[in-house]
Amino acid sequence: MSRRPDILGEFTADHRAVTELLDAIEAASADGADRGELVTRLTDLLFAHCAAEEEHLFPVVQHDVPDGGTLVFNCIHDHLAIGQYLADLQALRPSDPAFDTLLRGLGDTLRRHLRGEEKQLFPAARKALPAAARAALGERLRAERAALGTAD
Repeated sequence: MSRRPDILGEFTADHRAVTELLDAIEAASADGADRGELVTRLTDLLFAHCAAEEEHLFPVVQHDVPDGGTLVFNCIHDHLAIGQYLADLQALRPSDPAFDTLLRGLGDTLRRHLRGEEKQLFPAARKALPAAARAALGERLRAERAALGTAD
């Protein structure tokens, strides 16, 4: 049996990376050059992560989890809001006064979303999907990321 993370382990690891980047952005100086680069890295990570969840996890949850459609709908709604925050942040200089306001909104939305996935979506998926299916989805996700050059 493989010791590699299943699909939920992969997404949980993504969540830790997202949280670390968000913390770094919030701690960075508004006039520091690295803040904009960190936002770009967060944007890339989140768009790849959200796309992977929508492709690999959401269809299974929608099909196999009771009330899965509602869980998926709420997650997609959050993904869209997070994407809008990121697009708005990318359009501003980190020294712009609106940047911090948008960053707070992103942080609140993102942390709530990640908690919701980890407390509701992932346990529901774990219960509905056999371990072998979760492991196979994890392998598929790692293979796709390796092919795209986005694996760790």
